[in-house]
Amino acid sequence: MVLSKPVSWFLVLFGVWSWFIWPNFLRNVWNDERSWQDGPQPFFLVHLVLVVVSLVLGTAIAVIGIRGLRGWARPSRENR
Repeated sequence: MVLSKPVSWFLVLFGVWSWFIWPNFLRNVWNDERSWQDGPQPFFLVHLVLVVVSLVLGTAIAVIGIRGLRGWARPSRENR
């Protein structure tokens, strides 16, 4: 499957967006009083899992986008 350049760029930007948004979200949850009462609370743990999964998926999506862009940079085998 070949990705178009706009789709590849969208995937890369989605990954960058994920790394911009989710750490900030985790910082806000960390500072929320519901997160810490005699140790980490389920509120914090659920949001921590959400952030970790979102960062992993965002990274994977960005890698797919980067591979799509690199595919455009390489000459195709038919043109050799």
